[in-house]
Amino acid sequence: MTGTGVTEFKIKEIEMSHLEERFFNFVKKLGRFNKRSMFGGVGLFTEDAMFSLVTEGRLYVRGGGLVDEQFEKLGCERFKHVKKTTIATVNYFDISELFDKKPTLLLNIIKEAMENSRVEREFKKSKENRRLRDLPNMQLTLERMVKKAGIPDVNAFLNTGAVDVFRKVNTTYGGDVDVKLLWKFAGAESGVHWTLLQEPTKKALLQQV
Repeated sequence: MTGTGVTEFKIKEIEMSHLEERFFNFVKKLGRFNKRSMFGGVGLFTEDAMFSLVTEGRLYVRGGGLVDEQFEKLGCERFKHVKKTTIATVNYFDISELFDKKPTLLLNIIKEAMENSRVEREFKKSKENRRLRDLPNMQLTLERMVKKAGIPDVNAFLNTGAVDVFRKVNTTYGGDVDVKLLWKFAGAESGVHWTLLQEPTKKALLQQV
């Protein structure tokens, strides 16, 4: 790289760094957030929900709901993530020029994007959207066993309770299942790994079977 090339590269680096710093300070007005490495850049998160991406000197904000329409009207394009053999278009909009020229237009939109991200994150964590295998101790094999015993989803599992789930599974499989399944179901119901169950708890569970 020539001396001129090195100088231009350094200037570009400084400009990118300045842009990022300005954007981070701008977003601080909307609430607390943290940063993580994502897609070769930096992802911005609110309560573990990603709402923005800064990469290769460009600023992107997550779409969703009415935010999509607002960004499209403002002429913002979606982020294209280049992989080895394909290009994936992600629902994040390039706001770089808009932020540079009319940042005040973005305050309410980014605020809405942050809220949308939090709501979606909470929904994904909710029991209505979880699979049985997503519960602690419950891999695919146990999910299939539980479903075969007549427990179709997480809601039914939690409403039935570990003891009755174990009874149903035990009956379905001929009364010869490992007692560890009772511990695993109890851990899944409580949201902990089964090895963390205390002996008095295990004895109490056994007495109910």
